[in-house]
Amino acid sequence: MPKLKTIIVDDEPLALNFLRSMLTEFADIDVVAECRNGREAVLAASQLSPELMFLDIQMPGMNGFEVIKALQSDVMPMVIFVTAFDQYALDAFDLHAVDYVLKPLDPERVTRAVNRAIDRLQDNRAESYKAPLIGAIGAIAERASAGASGKDSSHEPASASIRGKLLVRDSGVVKVILFDDIDWVDAAGDYMCVHALGETHVIRITLGELMEKLDDKLFVRIHRSTIVNVQRVVSITPLPKGGSLLELSAGETLKVSRNYRESIRNLFR
Repeated sequence: MPKLKTIIVDDEPLALNFLRSMLTEFADIDVVAECRNGREAVLAASQLSPELMFLDIQMPGMNGFEVIKALQSDVMPMVIFVTAFDQYALDAFDLHAVDYVLKPLDPERVTRAVNRAIDRLQDNRAESYKAPLIGAIGAIAERASAGASGKDSSHEPASASIRGKLLVRDSGVVKVILFDDIDWVDAAGDYMCVHALGETHVIRITLGELMEKLDDKLFVRIHRSTIVNVQRVVSITPLPKGGSLLELSAGETLKVSRNYRESIRNLFR
């Protein structure tokens, strides 16, 4: 098996250096990038297509959870969270089979996490990582929202829609998102990550259900899990194996599967 291309992400230089030094002991690991913040991590993951990412959660600016939301499901690497979170968050990770290592880092725990990642990749169990990650993040957010409001929010509808608009419950507040304001949408199991006006909203709706509501002249599918607002596309770069990269006006880069490349070409003829 080739070495696993690995990215490590942490805003603390000491933690970053310590993790790198531990990972150099593994013959199956190739650290291809070290990132000090979330935006660097999103860029590195999009450009390098790693198989594995060690991701710190609590970072200034874009935190680890926001990094997960910003990445396409189809290019999501296996993620091992690096965290000092409380027990409820750890329970959510365990429930959704999300791996993590606790700070301060313990070499034995890191070794177990790496070995599990290698085993899962060898067994081809690495096809969809974003769904369990978003599931865990959603559970943690619901708990935080319930704690802030003093009531259980787990049974409230996650989303609804009226003509031309999407209603999204976010931390106990219902927000109205105009369809025209949506930049792109990514599916992750039972969840959708809706990217609009610089924010990412996680809702419960299927990709098919959402596409039925959207204008098919404005929104197009570019991957099995991703749709994009074509008005946000500023450039298209062909890739060697038949796919392509889309650059959006907000700076995001999205991959187009070769199976959907014709849908993009037809829109610009």
